[in-house]
Amino acid sequence: MNKKKIIIVGQGISGTFLSWFCYTTGIDFVVIDAAKENAASRVAAGIINPVTGRRVVKVWLDDILLPFAEKAYTAIGNFLGINAITTTSIIEFFPNPFMRESFLKRLSQKEDYIRLLDDDQPLSPCFNFEFGAGSIEPAYIVNMTALLPTWRNFLKAEQRLIETTFEHAALKISAAGVQYESHQADAIIFCDGVASAANPYFSLLPFALNKGEALLIEAPDLPAGHLYKKSLLLAPMPERGLFWAGTNHIWEFDNENPTKAFYETTAATLKQWLKVPFKIIDHKAALRPATVERRPFAGFHPVYKNVGILNGMGTKGCSLAPYFAHQLVENITGDQPLLKEVDIARFQRILSRTI
Repeated sequence: MNKKKIIIVGQGISGTFLSWFCYTTGIDFVVIDAAKENAASRVAAGIINPVTGRRVVKVWLDDILLPFAEKAYTAIGNFLGINAITTTSIIEFFPNPFMRESFLKRLSQKEDYIRLLDDDQPLSPCFNFEFGAGSIEPAYIVNMTALLPTWRNFLKAEQRLIETTFEHAALKISAAGVQYESHQADAIIFCDGVASAANPYFSLLPFALNKGEALLIEAPDLPAGHLYKKSLLLAPMPERGLFWAGTNHIWEFDNENPTKAFYETTAATLKQWLKVPFKIIDHKAALRPATVERRPFAGFHPVYKNVGILNGMGTKGCSLAPYFAHQLVENITGDQPLLKEVDIARFQRILSRTI
C-alpha cells in the first residue's frame, strides 16, 4: 500500500516519530496539532525503564524495543542538534522488607538489568531509607522538553505543521483518499493520544485511559546523576536542580486537572524521603492513552482502509513509539506486516461495525 501523502493527527511522541520516519523514508506528510499543554507527552518525564512492576520483571520486547529506541532518539537528536536521550540508572530504594526480598529473588534468578548496591551509604546524606537499595541499568531519560518543540519548529520551517484543533466534521473519506479542509492525502493516521478514545473510527477499541500527576521540584542539593525510585520516581530535568516527581496511575477520575490530594500526598512523601531541602514549583496532570491489553494500537481501519492509528502507548510511550512508528511506515511503504500484538486487525470484527 504505497501512500503518496499522509495526514498525521497529533505531535506527541507517537506523531513525532511517525513524522520523523516519514521524513527519513521520503513519504510526503503534514501534521495537524494544536499543542495542548497538558497532553501526556508534554507532561511525561520521558523515562525508559527496562523492568516493571513489584515483581521486577523485564518489560515486553525489551531486547528489541530498548536498543531501537536508543538508536532512534540518537538519530533524531543528531539531526536536530540536541541531546535527545541520556543513558542513566535507577536507584531503587526498597520501601519495605518484602520489596527487598522480591528484588533479591529476581537477582538470584540472574534477571537482566538489576543489581544490589554494594555500598548505599553515599546516598544517606540525601535520602531516608531503611531497607537498602538496588540499581536498574541501563535506563534512559528522553529530553522531551527539547525534542518535541525542536521537531515542531522543524515542521514549521518545512511548512508541514497545521496548528489547529482537529475537527472530525471537516474530514472527508473516499476510496480515492482523504481530505481535511483544503488538504488532500492518500491516508490519515491518528496519533492524538486520549482523543482517539472518542474518535468515531476508533472509539470501539479497548482503550483504558488513566491519569497521571507530577510535581516539579527544585532540589539543588540532590545529585542529578541518577533516577531515584521509592514510592515515587524522581527524575532529573535538563535544568540544573529541577526534578520531576510522579508515577501514579489513577483509573477513576473526574477530569484531567491536577488534584489537591496528589499534591498533599506527594509533598508529604517527599518530606519523609528526602533529607535535602526542596521547593515545589509546579504541579501537572495528564490523561494517558492506555489500553486494556497494555499493548499499542497500530494499523489501518478494516472498513475505512485509508484511516489509520498509532496510539495506546500508555506509560511506556517513550520506548514503544519509535519502534512501532517505524513498523507502521514500513507497512505503508512495503506492506511489511505489523506485529500481531499491536495490529488493529485483531479487532476487525468490532471495528467493522461501521460508523
